[in-house]
Amino acid sequence: MRASRAAAPEGLSKGTGGTTETPTTPPLKESSPLTAPPSRTHTSRPDRAHAWAELLRLPALFTVPGDAFAGAAAVSARPSARTLLAIASSLCLYEAGMALNDWADRDVDAVERPHRPLPSGRIRPAAALGAACALTGAGLSLAACAGRPALTVAAPLAATVWAYDLALKNTAAGPFAMATARGLDLLLGAAATAGAGGVGRVDERDGVDVVDGVDVVGRKVGACRAWATAVADQPRAGSGAAVAPGAAEGIRRALPSAALLGAHTLAVTTVSRREAQGGSPLAPFAALAATAALTRTVTRQRSLPTGRISGSRRGTGSRRLAGLADLAAAAMSRRSRPRQQTGDHTPPPGHSPEPLDTHAVLRLALAAAYAATTARPYLHATLNPSPPLTQRAVTAGIRATIPLQAALTARSGAKGATVTALLTTALAPLAGRFARKVSVT
Repeated sequence: MRASRAAAPEGLSKGTGGTTETPTTPPLKESSPLTAPPSRTHTSRPDRAHAWAELLRLPALFTVPGDAFAGAAAVSARPSARTLLAIASSLCLYEAGMALNDWADRDVDAVERPHRPLPSGRIRPAAALGAACALTGAGLSLAACAGRPALTVAAPLAATVWAYDLALKNTAAGPFAMATARGLDLLLGAAATAGAGGVGRVDERDGVDVVDGVDVVGRKVGACRAWATAVADQPRAGSGAAVAPGAAEGIRRALPSAALLGAHTLAVTTVSRREAQGGSPLAPFAALAATAALTRTVTRQRSLPTGRISGSRRGTGSRRLAGLADLAAAAMSRRSRPRQQTGDHTPPPGHSPEPLDTHAVLRLALAAAYAATTARPYLHATLNPSPPLTQRAVTAGIRATIPLQAALTARSGAKGATVTALLTTALAPLAGRFARKVSVT
């Protein structure tokens, strides 16, 4: 009855005796278009934060600091304040690439990955593009704070990131552009650290050039000082003056490590090009072969650069004198060594066995961790290149970047390389923990 009354116009109702005007309850107020709830669902703050974490792929951030650490180790220096600025710059440029990547792929993701933040409507495309621009500006500003050499490398790095996302991603040059970006990121750390003057110091001690306590002949200070004095034929800086190799020399020293890291990135990017549809087993098989080659390379000790002792500054006569000094030092050490009878293999008193080479053990352990992280997923993707197994192989390749960076750091043999390599390795479990909540692909 209440419904029929409410339906009668102007509050009229019909009784038994005809039509009478009776008071009725006012009808329920219908929702007008102005007060209708919006069709777009609003996300809460935690959901919005998770959407940004998914857009920026936050677990992949843990693969960035190792680039600068490996670059600092490649120039035989400990990380400095400028190295930390280079890491901050790399983080900003890396996240700028992530946001720009989804903005450029928003139409493709609407079909292949509708759950991504942009196609699902959780983040507006304009906001993603604005974040990419802001992060790029912040990265270049931090690189400028690290010094002009760092900014010189950061500028082409940012250009490579934008060129990859906007133009090169779906071309044959795409994987090479991504590999170039990763290599430039390592060189950014090398340039920033070398620009800080942390690759060695020179002192005047009785007319001898000394770098890190080693004279220009390569021996400890005090051995054959007269011979070493003859070698120091070039003008020297004052006591305690820094003689860092400079940006160009630091980049040259870091090029081998950058090439190895770029080769790994090239393999991972090649596999990721077909992660949504699946593809040929050739890409994961080539990545598996590249992993084997890189594992064998990083287990070898990298020879320290001769530029560390300013050998390039000496002329031909100085190098000959240095060679004569080495021969004299070797002859003196032989004469002072006690003679042993034939067949006597007992070590002299006071001599202990060779100490354990911790650098070699650490290199082998990190190389094994790198190979173990990628070998099985690459093999599975080779045998069955389906989208799930291909995505798993890509995720493993991204995670394997951390032990590879640590192995390159330990391979340098620089001061503090062991501590820096272990610090880089500690980022791996953190990346795995966050990857359970946010996908890195």
